[in-house]
Amino acid sequence: MSATLIAIIWALMFSVAGGLVGVALLIALSGKLPKVFDALTPHIDEEKEIVGGNRAVAEYFGRVVSASIIGVSIIIAAAVLGGILTGLR
Repeated sequence: MSATLIAIIWALMFSVAGGLVGVALLIALSGKLPKVFDALTPHIDEEKEIVGGNRAVAEYFGRVVSASIIGVSIIIAAAVLGGILTGLR
């Protein structure tokens, strides 16, 4: 096999492995982020406020948690890209 084909195979292996680890981390952290937010605001029960119709709490909570998930996704994407670049060298 040529060196180029071997490098491409390694890059694919690194990207698949990084992708699987990234998906697992994203799923795990998506469940933990709302709990972290609850710990940061101990005197506010977000679930009770959202059920009660408080849109401000619902929108703020949704934006903070979704921004955190997007941030984690960007970090995971950088790790996968690093794996691809490592496989190509």
